[in-house]
Parts: sequence; structure tokens; C-alpha cells
Amino acid sequence: MSLNIEFETKHDVLCIRLSGELDHHTADELRERATALIEKNEIRHIVLNLEQLTFMDSSGLGVILGRYKQIKQVHGEMVVCAISPAVQRLFDMSGLFKIIKMEPTEEFALQKLGVA
Repeated sequence: MSLNIEFETKHDVLCIRLSGELDHHTADELRERATALIEKNEIRHIVLNLEQLTFMDSSGLGVILGRYKQIKQVHGEMVVCAISPAVQRLFDMSGLFKIIKMEPTEEFALQKLGVA
């Protein structure tokens, strides 16, 4: 299975919705497309919706961490939402939840960032 990536910009927030598998085969596409959009649209925050993400490996974690660092440089925030139990375990084990907030839904994540 491949990765489907959907982007939507709301003010200075980039919503990224992932479905499928985020692994070493698909990580580069996400990295390149997200980085370009962040720079082009002067994005300050990211909402990462992982509701339909069925698998993620360390390459996926690397891409997410890289976009987190990119957003932090402009004093922004990254919020993850609608995360599946398997992917949540990976976030827990990696320690990403120490730096990235989690919300139950995309709507809550956008409210947290003052957009919705």
C-alpha cells in the first residue's frame, strides 16, 4: 500500500492528512512537498491528521521531526490528531509526545491553534 497525502492551508496553519503507509518508500515525497508548502505559504503551524495512517516506521518519525524543527524555527506549533493506537505507540516509544501535542480531532487541533 502507498501513502496518500492531502494538504490544506487555513491561514498560517498547514493541515496534513495522511492515509496508508508512511515508510522509507514514501517519506521523501512527504518531506519535499511539506517543506515546499511551509516555505512558500509562510506556514507557522502544522496539524497532522493521522486518522487513516495504517503504518509508520522510523523514516516517518524522521520526516515528522524534521517538519517540527522547521516550524519551531518560526516559533510555531505542531499538533497531531486522530492518531491510531499502533501509530500512537510509536510516538510514545520515540518520545515525540514530549514535544508534540496531541488532540482527539482535527477540529480540536485547529481550535488549539486559534484557527477554527
